[in-house]
Amino acid sequence: MTTEQQFERGWLKNATRIDSPNFDDRPDGASIDLMVLHHISLPAGVFSGDGVTRLFTNQIDAQDPLLAELSALRVSAHFFVRRTGEIVQFVDLRKRAWHAGVSCWRGRERCNDFSVGIEIEGDSETAFTREQYQSVVTLTDSVKAAFSVNAMTTHAEIAFGRKIDPGAKFDLSPFKAAFSF
Repeated sequence: MTTEQQFERGWLKNATRIDSPNFDDRPDGASIDLMVLHHISLPAGVFSGDGVTRLFTNQIDAQDPLLAELSALRVSAHFFVRRTGEIVQFVDLRKRAWHAGVSCWRGRERCNDFSVGIEIEGDSETAFTREQYQSVVTLTDSVKAAFSVNAMTTHAEIAFGRKIDPGAKFDLSPFKAAFSF
């Protein structure tokens, strides 16, 4: 199967699909030309579990002392890559996921309008897994082929001073030859 055939109506065929309500239409004429890499763990420093899924589907328990402050947030990403390498997709790539917040890339504001958000299970203090790198490389190659995306950046770069992810523990070198940074 070619990478172009790996998507069906904006959904990666081999990803686990969990629909997030946190998306909307991209602006008319917006092209998808950037991938933004993030890291996430919920609660902070805890890997596995369903915290990220609950966040992206508005099911955070407001009574949970570790996550209560997140219960009112309405956020999502297109993809979430677990430590095992499993890829979960929350939003159709043709739609705007709410991952970047206030952001600017090469003079273009509102990065959610033209980007694909990829959250990687991790934090700024823990090394990412071999399985995650393999999945992120495969995923980004597939998105690049299907949607002609040739640029990649980090949340830290587009939200400078506000965000640090995916952080110094994430090695960007596997992506440098394939994408403009």
